Amino acid sequence: LARAVRAVRAALPDVPLARERLARIVGREVSQLPEAEILRAAAETAAENAVDGLFAPLFWMLVGTALLQLGTPPPSLHLPGPLALAWSFKAASTLDSMLGYRHGRLRWLGTAGARLDDLLTWLPTRLVALTLPLAAGHPRQTLRWFGAALRDGAPDPSPNAGVSEAAFAHAAGVRLGGANTYADGVRIKPILAAAGRSADRHGVERILALGDRLELLWLLVALPGLLLLQAAGATGAATPVQ
Repeated sequence: LARAVRAVRAALPDVPLARERLARIVGREVSQLPEAEILRAAAETAAENAVDGLFAPLFWMLVGTALLQLGTPPPSLHLPGPLALAWSFKAASTLDSMLGYRHGRLRWLGTAGARLDDLLTWLPTRLVALTLPLAAGHPRQTLRWFGAALRDGAPDPSPNAGVSEAAFAHAAGVRLGGANTYADGVRIKPILAAAGRSADRHGVERILALGDRLELLWLLVALPGLLLLQAAGATGAATPVQ
């Protein structure tokens, strides 16, 4: 995701090349977008897909790792591990991406995939919104920015995409949202972080950098807890049955 977004940014000021690269990672029509709208689209896809592409799979991998530790020692609980949960999430996410917007006789399958993806992404999205202020170096803004992300993202048709975009918008100080043109018409997306600056090259990079820092933060917080679970499991395995 970061490479694809940075490739769009690097193509500018060659607008046709930037449009060509942007078309690979967004669903909106890009053929008429000026530079400012190209950068907004790049910022929005970086903010929205950070959860789908990184933090939700990472969340379910961490949950699976914890379950794997809880499943030993004997009697084995046969709980799913990190790869099983991560692959299951990506299967639901891919089903949503491929069929979630379709109509006709496969609409039932697309709707089911979209609702399942919404359910599996709901908690990771809100954990991202809650922890982004820490990654941004503003822990005192945690509750205010978290509330703003929930409020700004609420009008979005997706229960998660708007919150994810709003969280990154507030943390990066970048204004997102507005009119987007799709194959089926124009959609007006809610304005996120209205007091922020318009998305520019630096704003896009700030969003990507925040994602990198937040990933490191999650791992630094989660890994000690997982090691404690592993140690507790090993201790339990060594305890003789009375």
